[in-house]
Amino acid sequence: QVQLVESGGGLVQPGGSLRLSCAASGIKFNSYAMGWYRQAPGKQRELVARITSAGSTNYADAVKGRFTISRDNAKAAVNLQMNSLKPEDTAVYYCNADRWWGVNKYDYWGQGTQVTVSS
Repeated sequence: QVQLVESGGGLVQPGGSLRLSCAASGIKFNSYAMGWYRQAPGKQRELVARITSAGSTNYADAVKGRFTISRDNAKAAVNLQMNSLKPEDTAVYYCNADRWWGVNKYDYWGQGTQVTVSS
């Protein structure tokens, strides 16, 4: 059974920082790309940051220079360090694991963690 469990969300003031973590189980973690997505009320889910199994990263333009994604293969965990947070970063943040196996894509999601940026 695959589980992705997020933690670290909460309420923070503008300009503050939060660190999200996602613990994975039930998958061969090293073989998966890991990503963080977010969904704000009334908006579609969007990619925030992604890190491949080889460690390559990509970020949404809106978070470049402020957010950093990292993975710890030994702990089967992926983290998102969020600095200089803005009210527009308020959303539910979801952890994602994906990989291709031949023509099949394996795609798993966590339950989400709320991040609220407000004074």
